[in-house]
Amino acid sequence: MFEEEYKRNFVFGCDYGTSDFKYGPITVGDKPLLVENRGYFPERSIVSQVLGVEKEVVVGRDVTLFLGSEAELATRLVYPMRSGAISKGDERAWKVIKELTRMALSEFKPGGLGFKGFYIVAALSATAPRYMYERLFTIYSELASDEGLIHSATIIPQPLAVAIAHKQTSCVVVESGHGNTQVAPISRAPIRGAVVALNRGGGAANAITAEILKDAGYGDLAKEESLVRKVKESIGLLPLDLERAINYARNNPEDVKAVYKVPGTRITIDLGNNSWTRFLIGEYVFDPNHEVFESYFRRGMPRPSDVKVGDVVFYGMLDMASTIIESVEKCPVELQPHLYNQVILSGGNFSWRTPAHLRGIAVESETKLTQMLKAKGVENVTVILSPEPQYAVWRGCIVFGYAVPAGYSWTWERMEGWMHYRR
Repeated sequence: MFEEEYKRNFVFGCDYGTSDFKYGPITVGDKPLLVENRGYFPERSIVSQVLGVEKEVVVGRDVTLFLGSEAELATRLVYPMRSGAISKGDERAWKVIKELTRMALSEFKPGGLGFKGFYIVAALSATAPRYMYERLFTIYSELASDEGLIHSATIIPQPLAVAIAHKQTSCVVVESGHGNTQVAPISRAPIRGAVVALNRGGGAANAITAEILKDAGYGDLAKEESLVRKVKESIGLLPLDLERAINYARNNPEDVKAVYKVPGTRITIDLGNNSWTRFLIGEYVFDPNHEVFESYFRRGMPRPSDVKVGDVVFYGMLDMASTIIESVEKCPVELQPHLYNQVILSGGNFSWRTPAHLRGIAVESETKLTQMLKAKGVENVTVILSPEPQYAVWRGCIVFGYAVPAGYSWTWERMEGWMHYRR
């Protein structure tokens, strides 16, 4: 009984996204803390020793203070995950993950003698291979023995965390982050054989935003990934129908004018006559097959390609609705109506603005996807957007950690339970 009470006080969620790392204990509130999932390996020098900077890798908010020339960034700044996965032998990437985890847990480590470590619930991509689970448990074991930060740990797929957060046992979770989009049917647990993945996410929207900035005369700014992301989030729109949106924009240029003032600088980005292109940013994630994108491909923008990560193929050009249909149709026919009845959208890539004066031209993700599915013959479909979709996975981690009994030990056969490090 004491162990259950202890666990309830020290559940800690970690969502390892391709772009962002979200973390925090059950006591942090409705939102986790968030830092970029990256690490910087500073050059070892006398100056760094004098300044007291002797870490092999810097993570979290301090990374910004170390950023130097573009040439240095290419070799020293490491984003550990690609399409939600880390290569088995990529030691620098694993060091970043370990330091991010250490930073997160240390930030909330309480004082006093009663602390025996957190119950950590980690979320990984539904396509993450088994060796990622094994390596992450090894990292947790090291943090438990070296610093006493972890009592027990478990790992769950991100789509399952979303389903848990929504208290749904039969649904389809579409989790779209920076690097990829995972479509996972859930029937009490993810139906792994029916998971379908896209090699498109927020990074794809960033890529088309960078091309739009180049065409508008901001080629130098298009090289700065963090700035491009902010521009995307500020001016990007998701059209209900792309042709109609483009025609409206060209006939009503003042209504769609896109201007972005970079905070803390004198820089203002004004797309001017190219403001109609802001509709391309959202459309590209949902369906990159429109002929308007062909001009970008011909001018050198890489076409989204099919890539294989482990045993999973991430499709490049498949549209979002077709991806969901392919996933659902891998499931028993009897189950399919229940899955279509609850399609849950999660992840920051589904957070699109809808200005009031453009309502009906620009739409939210759930409206767009409902129309796309109905156009392909799926009539009885319900699509919902998770409240604050960027944090749904983390919230599911907290609920899961709270619910799983402290004595339920990890089993590799079922891939569930607690890996205990302290008793």
